[in-house]
Amino acid sequence: MTTSGKPITAPPPAEEPSLNRAIGPKLLILFVIGDILGTGIYATTGKVAGKVGGALWLPFAIGFVVAILTAASYVELVGKYPKAAGAALYTQKAFKTPFLTFIIAFMVMCSGLASASAAARAFSGDYLSELTSNALPPTLIAILFILALAALNLRGVSESVKTNVVLTLVELTGLTIILAIGAYAVLSGDGDPGRLTDFESPSGGTGYALLTGVLGATALGFFAFVGFEDSVNMAEETKDPVRTFPRAIFIGVAVTGTIYVLVALVSSLLVDYKVLEGSSGPLLEVVKAGGIDFPHKLFALIALFAVTNSALINIMMASRLCYGMANERILPRAMGRVLARRRTPVVGIVFVSLLAIGLVSTGEIEGLGDTTAFLLLCVFAVVNVSVLVLRRDPVDHEHFRTPTVLPVIGAITALILASPLADRPAEVYIRAGILVAIGVGLWVVNKAVMKARGED
Repeated sequence: MTTSGKPITAPPPAEEPSLNRAIGPKLLILFVIGDILGTGIYATTGKVAGKVGGALWLPFAIGFVVAILTAASYVELVGKYPKAAGAALYTQKAFKTPFLTFIIAFMVMCSGLASASAAARAFSGDYLSELTSNALPPTLIAILFILALAALNLRGVSESVKTNVVLTLVELTGLTIILAIGAYAVLSGDGDPGRLTDFESPSGGTGYALLTGVLGATALGFFAFVGFEDSVNMAEETKDPVRTFPRAIFIGVAVTGTIYVLVALVSSLLVDYKVLEGSSGPLLEVVKAGGIDFPHKLFALIALFAVTNSALINIMMASRLCYGMANERILPRAMGRVLARRRTPVVGIVFVSLLAIGLVSTGEIEGLGDTTAFLLLCVFAVVNVSVLVLRRDPVDHEHFRTPTVLPVIGAITALILASPLADRPAEVYIRAGILVAIGVGLWVVNKAVMKARGED
């Protein structure tokens, strides 16, 4: 009781600070382009060539089509539900099965962390070796790299996205250099156009082997296209997301897809696929073979900026996904805790960074890249089905609507590329299986905690 006789009432609980809407249309377009560009094209082009031969451009062309199909579904869904949880939110609304929702969300998060880990591995590879003779073990370099990105992410979304813009411009410059080298080679009569139709398969020359080789190359090459789905997890930090996202995603996928096919053509034209396959810095091989006296060390530095950008955005995506899942009560509420001063999801950033360190310590570039693609192809199949199921759930605002045939084809192609027809190594399925098993374990623990608190 107070001295006036009125009861003392507790102050209302302080509201958790919300995320900051700092991303405008132009910034989002650069974010999408920067998210897609990077590790895939700079580091795994040679491994894709090893699966298909000189016809390196074909897997990237097919991957471009598959990416556009699924991008259309994401655009419709983010327009209807502009929330940070992305595929997890769409899965829950479509199927209302919390366990499936959690597994999809966990697969998306792990795909981003596998991608960031592949980027960290690429950072510590041939491009860095071109610049320095650092004696530190590559794994240690990759771990320090992840920690540095986590610190930048904690600074704030504005700082992270602005860094992304700078790095995006740098990596676009690197790919422009490759295209300029290709144009010079064509005008000079250099290169071997015959390689562009040269199909090779590690499994032999039969029709079935060539088919699985192309599918396997497409599945691995699809790693270069992942990233547009990350952007939907930034929906709550984007100004007017219903109008901003369609243009940003379609422009981003179109620009990067065109660049990828052209870079693949130039790479195959100038360098034998076996040389590309044996390098963890395949585009550096193109620069060396291009007939233009461009500084090799400068291009290696550009490539390092590119893989840094990929890792930064994927760490950002995974932490925002944790934030979104916590708000949906799929993960404990603590995962949604925001750093009051910086307004960044601090617990989510720490959690995903620790997982990324675990992945980077146990995998190499190709395996981590293929794991990323496999996990996301499974998710994309579910998202494409979800957009059809959710047609029966209208919303009270206008939004983009994709033609029905696109998500149907998108789901089928995603499942084919995720299947054993894609001829991927068994280690990819094993790694993905372990990650899903970890997710199941977390689900069980979370349910037990909620039940003990009477929240289930």
